[in-house]
Amino acid sequence: MRIDQLLNKLCLIKTRSIAKKACDKKLVNINNKIAKSSSKVFEDDVVEYQIYGYLTKIRILEIPKGNVSKINAAKFYEIIERIKSSFD
Repeated sequence: MRIDQLLNKLCLIKTRSIAKKACDKKLVNINNKIAKSSSKVFEDDVVEYQIYGYLTKIRILEIPKGNVSKINAAKFYEIIERIKSSFD
């Protein structure tokens, strides 16, 4: 699944267009490599993104096969690290 779709489906970023813009600004990494919005994500990949004032690092446990409710979204990933970003 594309990274911009995944971040949106798992309710980590509000819209797919915001996720795409974050990728365009090089704020999203997959396994420590800068991700394009069309980059594919697989199970056990580590995704790091910097948006909404936080740097968040997650591990993908499972790729969803369709739409995901907000309640069930957290079952598809685990948060490794989340720290407040400093933009000095």
